[in-house]
Amino acid sequence: MATWAQFGLQDAASPVMEEFIFFHDFTIIILTFILRFVGYLIGGLLINRYVDKGLLEGQLLERVWTIIPALILIQVAIPSLLLLYILDETIRCCLTLKAIGHQWYWSYEYSDFWGRLGSKAAEFDSYMVPTNELSPGEVRLLDVDNRVVLPFNTHTRVLVRAADVLHSWTVPALGVKADATPGRLNQIKFISHRPGLFYGQCSEICGANHSFMPIVVELVSAADFLSWVRSLD
Repeated sequence: MATWAQFGLQDAASPVMEEFIFFHDFTIIILTFILRFVGYLIGGLLINRYVDKGLLEGQLLERVWTIIPALILIQVAIPSLLLLYILDETIRCCLTLKAIGHQWYWSYEYSDFWGRLGSKAAEFDSYMVPTNELSPGEVRLLDVDNRVVLPFNTHTRVLVRAADVLHSWTVPALGVKADATPGRLNQIKFISHRPGLFYGQCSEICGANHSFMPIVVELVSAADFLSWVRSLD
């Protein structure tokens, strides 16, 4: 979870997010080098009063400043394309969760599990806990009354849609973000390598209470997850 003084990204809880952070750091290093180098050249031109006649038409220099940026762009493009491939890779998922955005709360359906009292899937609504109802240890504006419980080390698919206006289901630590669009079904896939509580929020401006529809994903062991699903009936 991000804190008020945090400038960097959240700690990764999935392999995809780890790759995102690595790519982010790698790109920042390249940008820092370019800015320092260009700043040095600009400063030198401002201070230097002399003109090098060899720079007025230098074919070798033009080749150098064409080839080097091209190599830098290739170095940035390769991991970027690999990340795009990983995100679109088709993986056989063991669990499916359906997230539906409303104004202004989320509802969830575990379509792989059916209630014992009927044919209805295990489902519930998730509302933000008001500030005056928070318990000790709960986070203001981020905790919900019903958390999304999922098993870690399990490939999970999340089907996202909206019931009214545009929303966005986002959990930064897991590296997932999908727009919830009325009349359209979007999907994201992820796997987490550790248990814990992971917080997210709607990332699409969806109305007056856009800031008050958080997402909380609780990752537990497979045995605890099955026990929790049985308690929903």
